[in-house]
Amino acid sequence: MTLHITKHAIDIGILTRNPEAMMTFYHDVLGLPHEATIPMPGGGTMRRLKAGDTVVKIVDIDPPPKADGITGGLRAATGYRYWTIHVSNLNDALTHIANAGYKIPVPAKTIRPGVTIAMVEDPDGNWVELLENS
Repeated sequence: MTLHITKHAIDIGILTRNPEAMMTFYHDVLGLPHEATIPMPGGGTMRRLKAGDTVVKIVDIDPPPKADGITGGLRAATGYRYWTIHVSNLNDALTHIANAGYKIPVPAKTIRPGVTIAMVEDPDGNWVELLENS
């Protein structure tokens, strides 16, 4: 069996107990456009942001989850540890993110010719990779 994929991007859901801080980071600081706010079946709210064709879903459910995710980046645990946004202004973005008071656990570094990455941390400790191709 092969998936017959119908969208040229994936969507990602990030559960949080702190939706206001997460919206400040993803919408106000990273600049992801807000698409919609919708109620969640069973209780809670989903805030949908756009990153290109991807939808980033900031979700708070009611009642809230019983446990927090493990923070600490790549080496902290198995599972989904980061996701990537391709950008054309990495250095400017990192300056803006740092000036807004957010952590940059992995500063900009070239990982292979023409590809530079950095990792930034959202208010819940999730990592987002920013990648620039030159």
